[in-house]
Amino acid sequence: MSVVALPPARFTPRQRAVLVVLLGAGFLLSIDFSILNVALPQVGAGVGLDLTALPWVSTAFVLPAAGFTLVCGRLADLAGRRRMFRSGMALLAAASLLGGLATTPELLLTARALQGFATAMTLPSALSLLTTSFTEGAARDRVLGLNGALLSGGFTVGALAGGTLVGLLSWRAAFFINVPVAVAILIATPVLIPESTVAGRARPDLPGALTVSGGLLALVYAVIVSSLLAAIAAVVLLTAFWLIQRRSPAPLVPPWILARRTVKWGNFAGLALFAMEPAVIFVTTLYLQRILGLSPLATGLVFGVPGLASVAAGVLAGRAIGRFGSRVLLAAGLTVQALATLPLVFLGPDRTALLILVPALFVGFFGHVAAIVAYTVTATSGLPDEEQGLATGLTSMTQQVGITVGIPVLSAVAATQAVELTGLHLALGAAVAVTLASVVLITTKLKEP
Repeated sequence: MSVVALPPARFTPRQRAVLVVLLGAGFLLSIDFSILNVALPQVGAGVGLDLTALPWVSTAFVLPAAGFTLVCGRLADLAGRRRMFRSGMALLAAASLLGGLATTPELLLTARALQGFATAMTLPSALSLLTTSFTEGAARDRVLGLNGALLSGGFTVGALAGGTLVGLLSWRAAFFINVPVAVAILIATPVLIPESTVAGRARPDLPGALTVSGGLLALVYAVIVSSLLAAIAAVVLLTAFWLIQRRSPAPLVPPWILARRTVKWGNFAGLALFAMEPAVIFVTTLYLQRILGLSPLATGLVFGVPGLASVAAGVLAGRAIGRFGSRVLLAAGLTVQALATLPLVFLGPDRTALLILVPALFVGFFGHVAAIVAYTVTATSGLPDEEQGLATGLTSMTQQVGITVGIPVLSAVAATQAVELTGLHLALGAAVAVTLASVVLITTKLKEP
């Protein structure tokens, strides 16, 4: 591996405008994932949703977001990435309007499910438009660095904005705010971004699309509700999907792509990356509120300050990749994420723990964002432009599945202990162990030939 410092990429005014549109869309979708989390009681009261059903406000979003991202990414390759991107943004605007006007639980959950499907349509197409609009190398690395920074920043901003909007206006504002932004993106996109060329227009792999989407939906549902039947269905459907791909003349996911080490092990790293850190944030939230007794606003500030500051990691990561390579940065970022979590395992019930917690979160978020950038570069590099929708569909799917399954898994680990603080410590320790084990594995599998 050569170690060469590359000059920073320079963008033209038009390229900057393209970045504003595509990165702005990703930022908006990232905010949507977390913006309602802090307002669930108000949302439930507003539409008459029972307290026990509140988790479905999030579940209705993540199920289609995780289940259909891969298919939508591949369809963007076949039908046109700009077309898929604009369709997703149009659906997001309509779903957000429906959510803001919802007066019944059924309408609200339908709106959240449509937002999740819009995310599945938009995220991989936006990312593939980014990777095909900028040449592989320093320019693309810098762009993906900005993308990683904004996706992580959006998650943090969503939590802070949700509390602010609910306090000043209403939970409905968390839906309505999407509409003008989505419309502006819809108007700007055809002016700035050309449609991707489609060579040959291969026929979509319908059996592959049905089995992989059904399998992913069953997998995510099985983890969320602890359903053995759904887990069995997931195994059957995903096995059928793999057999179909090996025999199909025009597979949804060509086996040669999954055989690439950068795709296979890069996405494995992404799964560990996105499963563990959001779950650590969830467990730490329980610690802050249930053990230290902090208010939701104070909890948001504890996460918000280091979260927003670490966005700088995305900018720096793009340049670091040019010097050290994406695989080295991926392993380093994951290692920093794990080691920064380790001190949290030993925190006690006194608020002086914040003196350790806040710096540890800052370091951990910094490593996490750097690893996100390195993961995206690793898993999408070296593939032709006509396969970029598939590559970004895989990375987006990995992200959505990881975020969805990590929290239930660590929650289950914590629930094995009778003393709550002991359970939270055990869950955080498990996150450290899983992340470090993943570092060892990907370091071995992603070695240069």
